[in-house]
Amino acid sequence: MRRRALLGGIGKATVGAATIGATAGCTSALGGEPEGVVLDPQEDQIADSEDLAYPAYGEPLPPFELRDPIAGVTVDSEAIDRTAIVTGVFTFCPAECGILLRRLVAVQRRVADAGIPDETLFLPITFDPERDDEAALRDNAESIGVDLDAGNWHYLRPETPERAKAVVGDRLGIGFERTAESDRLQGYDFTHIVLTLLVNPDGVVERAYRGETIDRDRVAGDIETVVEAFADE
Repeated sequence: MRRRALLGGIGKATVGAATIGATAGCTSALGGEPEGVVLDPQEDQIADSEDLAYPAYGEPLPPFELRDPIAGVTVDSEAIDRTAIVTGVFTFCPAECGILLRRLVAVQRRVADAGIPDETLFLPITFDPERDDEAALRDNAESIGVDLDAGNWHYLRPETPERAKAVVGDRLGIGFERTAESDRLQGYDFTHIVLTLLVNPDGVVERAYRGETIDRDRVAGDIETVVEAFADE
């Protein structure tokens, strides 16, 4: 079932007079080829979806509800009616996260050039809420060139490290672990996997891209294919 937008609602922070919200629904297969997907099976997936620690091709995105401190809105994953990119990062990361986020900015620009920014969401979730406050997230957006005015990029921040572990680590399977103190990184570092999920408007995972050096053209092309398929419904 295609999810429809429901703007407004009780207990949601607003953008102007509206919230990011909707009623939920999705389909998945009980056996054989998964249902509810647009793209063909992912050839570079490292194992069957059910054997991976994170949601992969044909599986539903686990539910979460997190706040974007910059826009002042709460994003409910079960309420999203757009094609979404979901990943876990921390902005003090000295390498992988910066590379990934800059590539996602390039994808955001390609989506804009394709004329589908309103059908797409970018949802990087920080697993370092102690340092990634609103100011740090704004600084990151400015330094890497995020177009926040497009309204389709939301940095999501769990309230506590424990909440970050529950959502990013446990639900999304994006494993991370805080490591020893590091003066270079203002106190500590993380070891973590690098994973980016492409989720269709029904909340079903179409792609799970591994690593920070994602192919920008591939990701943008996959987004366009999914957006176009749902636009034809």
